[in-house]
Amino acid sequence: VQLVESGGGLAQPGGSLRLSCAASDLNFAFYIMGWYRQAPGKPRELVAENLYRGATNYADSVKGRFTVNIDNNKNTLYLQMNSLKPEDTAVYYCNARTQTTGLDYWGQGTQVTVSA
Repeated sequence: VQLVESGGGLAQPGGSLRLSCAASDLNFAFYIMGWYRQAPGKPRELVAENLYRGATNYADSVKGRFTVNIDNNKNTLYLQMNSLKPEDTAVYYCNARTQTTGLDYWGQGTQVTVSA
């Protein structure tokens, strides 16, 4: 299994970015796909996840601003980030996990910096 993130970069406050996570050798139907982030000096935290049967879950800090979705044809997970704030600055990681078998995969991370 390989997860490869892309789309990070520098954005101004109020701006937008879209992150992508291309997955190989993985069937999304059997995994909870999610985005996590880690800012310097802080623990890694959940940002958003796509649960089984299309349900989603978001951190309170990003609700209404970020949207997670999956393109099954491209085997890719996305995170649309709007109304970005400086506190969104972090390395963003793609994650694939199962609830019953304990499988847990991570991408290498992509840097998002929000600054004027």
